[in-house]
Amino acid sequence: MALLDKFFRYFLAALMALLVISVTWQILSRYLLASPSHWTEELARFLLVWIGVLGASYAYRVKMHLGIDLLAQSLEGPKAFVLDVVINIAVAVFAIAVMVVGGSMLVSMTWELNQISPALGIPMATVYAVVPLSGVLIVLYAAANTFDSWREHAAAHSGD
Repeated sequence: MALLDKFFRYFLAALMALLVISVTWQILSRYLLASPSHWTEELARFLLVWIGVLGASYAYRVKMHLGIDLLAQSLEGPKAFVLDVVINIAVAVFAIAVMVVGGSMLVSMTWELNQISPALGIPMATVYAVVPLSGVLIVLYAAANTFDSWREHAAAHSGD
């Protein structure tokens, strides 16, 4: 899992660098060359979608996602462990139902309809593929977080 996390960090950083380059080129071509590039705005939009959706799954992995943890912070021991497992299961079920299944249906439908982006000329299914991909990653990360939580719980209660 550490290898996947490291790859993911570098991949997100590369997407972010590409986004900065694209927006910088748009600004330079518009104001210095007086001939704005027609593809950079669309590329920046698609990169922002990929960074946002993939970044959300990575944030879930490192437990930096937005969440209401009032209840979780008030629990200790076995109750906190059970709550953590229930939350990870709920997240995995949501990710499977909405992101993997629903996202796959979206990708399939746009592929069948042959929707092409206007400026870049790439299939929109490629852009939408980030949804099921991120869903799969969230399911993997939910399993990894559950395993990590179980290992911490077992280590804390090994003497009991």
